Amino acid sequence: MNMQQIMAQAQKMQRDIMAKKDKIDAMDFEGKSDWVSIKFKGNRDVKSVEILSDDAFNAENKDILADMIMLAIKDGLAKIDKETEGQLGAYSQMGGLF
Repeated sequence: MNMQQIMAQAQKMQRDIMAKKDKIDAMDFEGKSDWVSIKFKGNRDVKSVEILSDDAFNAENKDILADMIMLAIKDGLAKIDKETEGQLGAYSQMGGLF
């Protein structure tokens, strides 16, 4: 394989990676806990936060609500990571590509 073929193959791979990343970035993901739903874009931007339980507004539940928000955030981000790994995992061994 000559250098020109290698460069063409590398550019094609880069285009493929960017297309998959763009697809993931445009996707919607939802992280949920018992009291909270948080919607994300694939690029990790938060689209919305919804409190699902009226019980969450009780002053005694302030710490629990904070925990539920954190659980929903972690759930949403884990879903983004799983999708990214599924779409781009084959390229991760190359290091530093995304």
